[in-house]
Amino acid sequence: MLRRLKLSSYLKAPGDGRPRPQIPAKAFLWAQLIGWIFRECSFHAVEALVRFSAKALGVGRCFGDDALAYFSERLDPAPTRAALVAILKQAKRNKAFDDSRFIGLALDGTSAARCREKGCDLCHPVYNAERVQTGNHHYFSMISIVGTGLSLPFDVEPYNEGDSEYVASQRLLGRAVEALGPRFADYVVGDAEYATAPFLHAVGDLGLQVLARLKSNLPQLFNAAKGRFSVLPPSGSIEVDGDQVEFWDHDDFDPWETLRWPSVRVLRYRQHKPNGSVVEAYWLTDWPTKKVGALALYKMAKSRWEIENQGFNDAKNRYGLEHVGHHHRNSLLIRWLLGLLAIVIERLYRLRYLKRGTHRPHTSIEFLRFLRLALAATSKAHNSS
Repeated sequence: MLRRLKLSSYLKAPGDGRPRPQIPAKAFLWAQLIGWIFRECSFHAVEALVRFSAKALGVGRCFGDDALAYFSERLDPAPTRAALVAILKQAKRNKAFDDSRFIGLALDGTSAARCREKGCDLCHPVYNAERVQTGNHHYFSMISIVGTGLSLPFDVEPYNEGDSEYVASQRLLGRAVEALGPRFADYVVGDAEYATAPFLHAVGDLGLQVLARLKSNLPQLFNAAKGRFSVLPPSGSIEVDGDQVEFWDHDDFDPWETLRWPSVRVLRYRQHKPNGSVVEAYWLTDWPTKKVGALALYKMAKSRWEIENQGFNDAKNRYGLEHVGHHHRNSLLIRWLLGLLAIVIERLYRLRYLKRGTHRPHTSIEFLRFLRLALAATSKAHNSS
């Protein structure tokens, strides 16, 4: 796995900031990555896993959770971010995204690691309806590869004091596109919070197309689209994954005053599900009609939900992203990044590198069970020798 993903150089020089290290940084990093993949998210759990069988895990020696905390405080996040980007580039060269015509980047914000007392400068107070503080949350924006059949969240940007999702996401997008290169992805997708002229212009300046949810925060355009589409028949209708989807797609809407586009393309879709429910949404974009049809645009709009389902939901519910391993700004950031690195490794290895011959890729839980059985067998072999 290390050879295929070219992680060896990163593990040898991950940005260790300890002045006099006694335990190699590689041991700490590899143990945490294995812990994330095994869904043992706490430092105490990683310590126990290593004590169970350090040799079988390839760590080499045991250490305590306090050593992990000390290490995470002093690890530079830049090499981990660079390792994630390098893996994505390698995956693209290996045709991991060839199932899709377009590669998307989705942005969204979330909160994680709620705590009662303020413990670091990333803590933001949480208030109830009576404006009484009930605790603290840590907020960050995430960016993920979407629209390819392989969702890969690969970077986060915490909210600083006085920050917001909108501001943090712009920093995150700029850093990600600079690292990946302008021709890695094709489009950026986000919810209605990103439907502002400055953000749309920023995406265009990065050389990407953009797709954003259209709601009442742009009342003039939203009302114009609703008024026009309400009296027109659908531009088309097609079955997609068992749902009947109707499209309304026009590219000649007037831009609002601060938007420098010559015109705005608006897609409205109405998704009829087999149970009788209907999902309707409006999206704005600068994709030219000649390059992208309504069906492709619909799939791009739907790819926005991948960062919710395969990003936040998986990371929090399956991999323990909510857990506070050590309440320190840099330690939290490092844990989030290492968690994403573990998710990317697991998905690429399970869904692409293991897709050999005629057998199907394993599900996440199947893969986890195979790993646990393999660890137990390897540990037994080491102990008997």
